[in-house]
Order: sequence, then structure tokens, then C-alpha cells
Amino acid sequence: MDRKIRVLVAKPGLDGHDRGAKVVARALRDAGMEVIYTGLRQTPEMIVSAALQEDVDAIGLSVLSGAHMHYFAEVHRLLEEQGATDILLFGGGIIPDEDVPQLRNLGVSAVFGPGTSTQDIVEFLGKATPERWAGQG
Repeated sequence: MDRKIRVLVAKPGLDGHDRGAKVVARALRDAGMEVIYTGLRQTPEMIVSAALQEDVDAIGLSVLSGAHMHYFAEVHRLLEEQGATDILLFGGGIIPDEDVPQLRNLGVSAVFGPGTSTQDIVEFLGKATPERWAGQG
């Protein structure tokens, strides 16, 4: 398949630390994916709007503020409202292990914690995205 995976990487909320998001965005780009990095202080509405405009396959949220449950839930709700739940939602940051099952129940496909290899994220998207495309077919 010649289609490139398109990923939107976003930093929701007031957290101003974006080094990890930029490292992930660069790794995805270096792996041949098309990456849209929205920058800091994005609202869930801004994130979903950009994802729809850019026709992305996946949205990756980087959350270090402790507000991960709110931001993932709100992005997922807005995706549902737009009929776009086929967009993979994944993320990382400072997210307690005990919150991961709740996030998975919200529709978050994967959660990557501190120290995760960028290769693990690349491999996840490389496997999950073609499965998404197959469902469209």
C-alpha cells in the first residue's frame, strides 16, 4: 500500500511542555508518516477540527498536566459527534497505569508512558492504521 499514514500530534490544555510531543512527531515523520503538529494549548475542539480538515488516520495527544481523562474523553466525544470514530486516538505523557483501562474503555487505542521507545509508537501505528483502512473498504 502506497498511502502514507497521516497523524495529528496535539498538546491539549495549558501544559507548555512539548518536547516529548515533538520527539514523537519527528520519529513518525522519519518513519515516513505525514505528521501535523498543532502546537501548544489546543482545545479539544481545535484538535478535532484540525484532524477532520487534515483527513488524518490517527490523533496522538500528549498530556502531562494530569487532565488526561478529561481531554481524551472530550476528544473522543467530539469525534463521535462528527461521525469520525474511525480516527485512531492514542496518546502518552504522565498517565497513571490505573487510568489506562478507563482510557481504553473511552476508545483510546494505546497509551505510551515515559520512556517508551519511539519505535514502539511507529510500530503500533504501522499495524493499527492498515487495519483501519481495511475496515473502510
